[in-house]
Amino acid sequence: MIAPPRQKRTPQPLDAARLNDLALAYVARFAVSGAKLETYLKRKLGERGWGEETDPPVNEIVARFVRAGYLDDAAYAVQKASALRRRGYGERRVAQALDAAGVASAQRGEARAGEAAQRQAALVYARRRRLGPFGPAVDRPGREKQLAALLRAGHRADLARAVLGASDVAAIEAWVVSAAAEEDEA
Repeated sequence: MIAPPRQKRTPQPLDAARLNDLALAYVARFAVSGAKLETYLKRKLGERGWGEETDPPVNEIVARFVRAGYLDDAAYAVQKASALRRRGYGERRVAQALDAAGVASAQRGEARAGEAAQRQAALVYARRRRLGPFGPAVDRPGREKQLAALLRAGHRADLARAVLGASDVAAIEAWVVSAAAEEDEA
């Protein structure tokens, strides 16, 4: 005998305690900005509804989490930016990710990269995607495609051209080291 299909339960509407628990579980599991937490809570309210007479305390929860130190947009910006740079993405792509996360430009101060970090990110991306001296020799249309790939990854045009114009891997690595040495002297 085949069992009848289960009836889908409708979730109970949220109250202040459940909303706070959802926020706490989300922040404990993921590195998020204040804007991302606010978006998450509003989405949950849209899915489940609100069961109290007063307005949902979304902004109060976010403000309380910031005061308690659970949320720090500046630290989130540094973490997210460095993670994207380690994967080889450039400053424009990092800025887009921080914009999407709702991090204000005033809180991005320490997340900005110096010249050496930008060159290192371009080198990592070229190595990972086998561009320039890390891959086989290409003709002019192939080089233009490689340049476009570096630009889409958020790198400046001058960095992309320098990576693709390098004669060999050692030249690119020396180019990155020279920028780091210049920053150390300053």
